[in-house]
Amino acid sequence: MTDTPHQPMLRFLLVLTVASTMGLQAWQLLFNNFAVDVVGLDGSQVGVVQSLREIPGFLALLVVFALMLVREHRLASLSIVCLGAGVALTGFFPHRVGLILTTMLMSFGFHYFETTNSSLTLQYFSKARTPIVYGRIRSIAALSSIAVASLIYLLGGLIDYRGLYLAVGVVVALLGLWSLRQDPTHDAVPLQRLRMTLHRRYRLYYFLTFMAGARRQIYIAFSMLLLVQVFHFTVRDMTILFIINNAINFFLNPLIGRAIIKLGERRILSLEYCSVIGIFLTYACTSSRLVASAMYVADFIVFNFAVAINTYFQKVADPADIAPGMAAGFTINHVAAVILPLVGGALWMIDYRIPFLAGALLAAVNLVAIQWLRVPGDAAPLAVPAALLAAEAE
Repeated sequence: MTDTPHQPMLRFLLVLTVASTMGLQAWQLLFNNFAVDVVGLDGSQVGVVQSLREIPGFLALLVVFALMLVREHRLASLSIVCLGAGVALTGFFPHRVGLILTTMLMSFGFHYFETTNSSLTLQYFSKARTPIVYGRIRSIAALSSIAVASLIYLLGGLIDYRGLYLAVGVVVALLGLWSLRQDPTHDAVPLQRLRMTLHRRYRLYYFLTFMAGARRQIYIAFSMLLLVQVFHFTVRDMTILFIINNAINFFLNPLIGRAIIKLGERRILSLEYCSVIGIFLTYACTSSRLVASAMYVADFIVFNFAVAINTYFQKVADPADIAPGMAAGFTINHVAAVILPLVGGALWMIDYRIPFLAGALLAAVNLVAIQWLRVPGDAAPLAVPAALLAAEAE
C-alpha cells in the first residue's frame, strides 16, 4: 500500500496495540490462577480486585487535562510504558496489597492508552475508513494475543508466574519506549476542545457506553472466573481457549469492520446483544465444561461488535469533540465497570449464576435502547470505494 498522510499514525497505533494486547492478555490469562492459587483470593476478593482495576478507566476523564501538558500520541506511548511496568512487577508481589498496586499501575497504562487509541483513530481516519482501520487493528491485536498465549502455554511448565509476568512486561515497556521517539501526527486534524463537558446530543452514546461497561465486566471478570473456579480450568486450558478465540478473531475482525459499513451500527449492535442474552443465560444454566467453553468463545467473538459504538459516535459528533468525547465515554463506561465486579462478586458468593442472569437482563435493556440509534445516512449506508476495501486485503 502506498504511503499516505495517515499511514504513520496507523503504524504507530498498530505497534502500540500489539504492546497493549500482549500486556493485557498475559495479565488476564494468568490473573485468575495467580490470584486463586498463589495469592489465595476467593470469588468475592477477586471481584474487589477487578473493581479496583477499573478505577483508572473511571478516571479517564483526566486524559483531557493531561493533554494540556503532553501531546496525545506521547500520552499513548507513556501509557504503554506504564502498562508494561505494571505487568512486569506483578509476580514480585504475591499478596493482596501487592496485587492491587500492580493491577492499578497496569490498569492506568491500559485504560489511558485505550482512550487515546480510540481518540486518535477517530481523529486521523475518515468515517468511511474507520471501521476498516478498527478491523485491521483488532486483527493485529488477535494475532498478538495468539503469540503471547502460545508463549505462556509453552513456558508455563518451565517458568513460574514471576518469570512470565516479567518477560511480557519488559517487552511491552520497551515497545512503549520505542514509540516515544516517533511522531506520527500531521496538522490536518481538527484541534480538540480540551475541556470536560457532557452534551445532550450525545446522550444515547453515553448510555450505550455505560451499558457496554456492565456487559464487558461480566465477560472479563465472571466468565473467566466461571471456567477457573466452577469448571476447574488450568492456565494451559485457558491458554488454549485464548488461542482459539484470537485465531477466529484474526480472520473475523476485518469482516466486522466491513459489516459495520454495509449493515450499519444499529444492526450490528442489535446482533451483539441478542447473542449476549443467549450466552449469559447459557453460562447460568449449563453444567457442561464443553458448553461453557463454547459460550466463552462466542462471547469473545460478539464482544468485538462493540466497536460500532465508537464509529456511531464519530458519525454524530463534532470533530473537535472526539478527544473529550472518548474521555467522557471511557469514564461513563467504567462507572458500571467499577461497581459491577464488587456487587457481582458478593452475589457470586450466594450463587455464581446470579451475575449472569443479571447480565442477560441488562443486555435486554440495551437491545431496546439500540433501536433508537440513528446516524446520518442511515437509510443509505455509507459508500466505501472498492479501492479502499481492496487496500484492506493487502
